[in-house]
Amino acid sequence: MLPLFRRALTTSTLRTMAESAPKRLKTGDGVLIGTHSGHFHADEALAVHMLRQLPAYADASLVRTRDPKVLETCHTVVDVGGEYDAARHRYDHHQRGFATTFPGRPTKLSSAGLVFLHFGRAIIAQRLQKASSEASATEDSAQVSLLHGKIYESFVEALDAHDNGISVYDPAAVAAAGLAKRFSEGGFGLGAMVGRLNPSWNEPAAADADEAQRREDARFLTASRRIGEEFDREVDYYATAWLPARAVVQAAFEKRAQHDADGRVLVLEGQSVPWKDHLYTLEKEEGKASVQYVLYQEKPEPGAKWRIQCVPESKDSFVSRKPLPEAWRGFRDAELDGIAGIEGCVFVHAAGFIGGNATFEGAKAMATKALAA
Repeated sequence: MLPLFRRALTTSTLRTMAESAPKRLKTGDGVLIGTHSGHFHADEALAVHMLRQLPAYADASLVRTRDPKVLETCHTVVDVGGEYDAARHRYDHHQRGFATTFPGRPTKLSSAGLVFLHFGRAIIAQRLQKASSEASATEDSAQVSLLHGKIYESFVEALDAHDNGISVYDPAAVAAAGLAKRFSEGGFGLGAMVGRLNPSWNEPAAADADEAQRREDARFLTASRRIGEEFDREVDYYATAWLPARAVVQAAFEKRAQHDADGRVLVLEGQSVPWKDHLYTLEKEEGKASVQYVLYQEKPEPGAKWRIQCVPESKDSFVSRKPLPEAWRGFRDAELDGIAGIEGCVFVHAAGFIGGNATFEGAKAMATKALAA
């Protein structure tokens, strides 16, 4: 079993729940994190990883047990113990009556969501400070607040739902609509990734109890590291790529009338960036969904070809608001030039959601004709 580390809490180390979670911790020696033994899940695997990203937990030890007396020795306990009390560093969600959700979201939290609720801002602020070498990214800054909500929705909420048995769609509504899957998704989500690291039902167990626990703990640490790597990539993407793209999309959104009087064409100048989330947010703030096509260069270099991409009805939809004309679809180069009546055409995808042209003028002409079609 992993070594125990007993650490007493004094009254001075306790703070109100409204305070920053890391400030409630007495830093110095490593602390002891406790979670349950036995079959492990994605939520506590991620919860442990997230805690260990913070200086106060960087040298934390871990014990996996269901023994209440051992759990009492832990500084922080996740996903076991039947108690949610942030002031005492207890983050379980299995107890009767627990119904806490992330602000603005309907999904009941798991241990991952609870830890992210209390420590996510600190993790994000720390990452932003490293990325920008600035101290302006504090836990209460607008950037951190934006990313806290975004990363919860994009990553952590799925784990909360998985652990609490909440389906993506209402099963009754799906059944009433007579919908059925067309193919298997392979059963490979974040929860499945962690679940597959548990021992198989018929895998021989060690005869010695301590050795059996050691092997189980080693598997858990592998699971925590694996899902932690995915979480870190998610945070890095949103902090260093998605967030800077916001200013680029906003500038293009404000100038879109220069390309179409009704604001239906968005042009990303210089370099393509992740635009969908930001576009939908800007349109929501404006009160109307007007953009049909987004134009951008394939590469940020002189002479690069241009793309024309249709705006989907929603972020994850394959249905475009206004697909490129059916007559153009599946054709390329000179043949497409003749069909579209536009020089420099490169291609239009058979599904009609994207096309290309050798020049910006050609891509804009494609947008203008497609709007009129």
